Amino acid sequence: MNTDQIKSAIENGKTSLGIELGSTRIKAVLVADNFQTVASGDFVWENELDQGIWTYSIEKVWAGIQTSYANLATEAKDKYGINIEKIGSIGISAMMHGYMAFDAQGEILVPFRTWRNNITGQAASELTELFNFNIPERWSVAHLYQAVLNKEEHVKNIDFLTTLDGYVHYKLSGEKTVGIGDASGIFPVDEATDDYDAGMIEKFRSLQNVKQYTWDIKEILPTVKVAGENAGTLTDAGAALLDPSGQLQGGAAMAPSEGDAGTGMVATNAVRKRTGNISAGTSAFSMVVLDEPLKKVHRDIDMVTTPDGAPVAMVHTNNSSSDINAWTSLFSEFAKIIGAPQKPNDLYEALFDNSLKGDQDGGGLVNFAYLSGENVTKMPEGRPLFVRKPDSNFNLANFFKVQLYSAFAPLKIGMDILLREEHIKTDVLIAQGGIFKTPVVAQQVLADALDTPITVMSNAGEGGPWGMAVLALYANSHKDGQSLADYLDEEVFSSQESSTLEPEPISVRGYEKFIDNYKATLPVEGKAVETMKISK
Repeated sequence: MNTDQIKSAIENGKTSLGIELGSTRIKAVLVADNFQTVASGDFVWENELDQGIWTYSIEKVWAGIQTSYANLATEAKDKYGINIEKIGSIGISAMMHGYMAFDAQGEILVPFRTWRNNITGQAASELTELFNFNIPERWSVAHLYQAVLNKEEHVKNIDFLTTLDGYVHYKLSGEKTVGIGDASGIFPVDEATDDYDAGMIEKFRSLQNVKQYTWDIKEILPTVKVAGENAGTLTDAGAALLDPSGQLQGGAAMAPSEGDAGTGMVATNAVRKRTGNISAGTSAFSMVVLDEPLKKVHRDIDMVTTPDGAPVAMVHTNNSSSDINAWTSLFSEFAKIIGAPQKPNDLYEALFDNSLKGDQDGGGLVNFAYLSGENVTKMPEGRPLFVRKPDSNFNLANFFKVQLYSAFAPLKIGMDILLREEHIKTDVLIAQGGIFKTPVVAQQVLADALDTPITVMSNAGEGGPWGMAVLALYANSHKDGQSLADYLDEEVFSSQESSTLEPEPISVRGYEKFIDNYKATLPVEGKAVETMKISK
């Protein structure tokens, strides 16, 4: 599209807005009906540890959304000389799982409990046994049942329970709904009905600890919607909340909200069976769309769905690139001190490229990039930790190679279950996320770690918010009977550029040696959690 065509699209509301509330950034992306991004804005935020609970305040949620939208609107005004008054469709996405409980007056009962909290172990274990279905600690039902077991005062007053994207969608549209991909991280869903599993709902109702409450589990959960369905419209009050300047009008079609895993699948065209994607950022997760059921229940494998309801095996890790960012920031400080300041992208590229000179096994160095607890390795809390022996080959190349290796280590441990125990086959495995903005290096590390070809698309650094905007376009304009997979293949990704890297056998062997050292050193990380106490 040229400038005049984009201007016309904005003036006539032929656009789609995707907003994603990620772990470290809220981003808004405005997309034309040819899937081209025409404006964007963001807001940087961080979770807070409040009395041992990882959370974000409601005030920051709305400050971040409004700031990211305002920045988008300013960019559109600067580029095209017009104000945004109408938008065709809107979709909200956010980090999956967690716990947001509200009373009948719409007041939040306890601070938002994010996916990052490892505080529901008893509930997750009991529900997994009850359902014969893996319930991870992050899931909303695990948080709810743990609050029940803890006899928390607020539980009796719950009127509505949802996730972050479900909450934002409700405030903008008045509709208590979520997309099925995000719903599958609230409570298990049934592929046959595209709804919460009725048998498991009844089992939950029958729990003695639950019977004491007047609420019903099915009634307090948001309604499940599938990609392509209408999920309401932007109300006038919602428009004013999104854009306090008053320029934006209500009336935009609202797509079912989704979790960041679902938007990652859309952004990488990985919703068809036997496809898969990996998203790496603050956390990391892989999503493999199954063509047959898993042989057994695995505590490290989540069963969720694509935005259109297909079963997905998910490996989720709480930690990935945060330690890389922290060390790069340290090197940036050093560069400034010696009078040689570096642009962030240049510094990342220099450190990534230099890692290629390191030993294939990382020289015997081990790093745990655990800012928070890690379910896959059974760590209840995080202690970022770098370990070396006196005879380790300690140099900058190995140090940073091990930072990259450790960013994917928990994911590799979880993926080995799918690839080696369940023998899951994929036709394509696509990676996306900020760590892949620096070309080739992290992509090759991931290919070697999983011993699997990895594809990166040209939009690898964008991902979620763009994927949510595409879902909103799909909801507002797809042809009758056109599946989401066909829509992506035929209309969105028909000319998408991509590159694929094969695993290198010598590097695969090196990574296996690293991961053996990593597993052997886990007790050191456990001891650090035990002895290095965090101030509450």
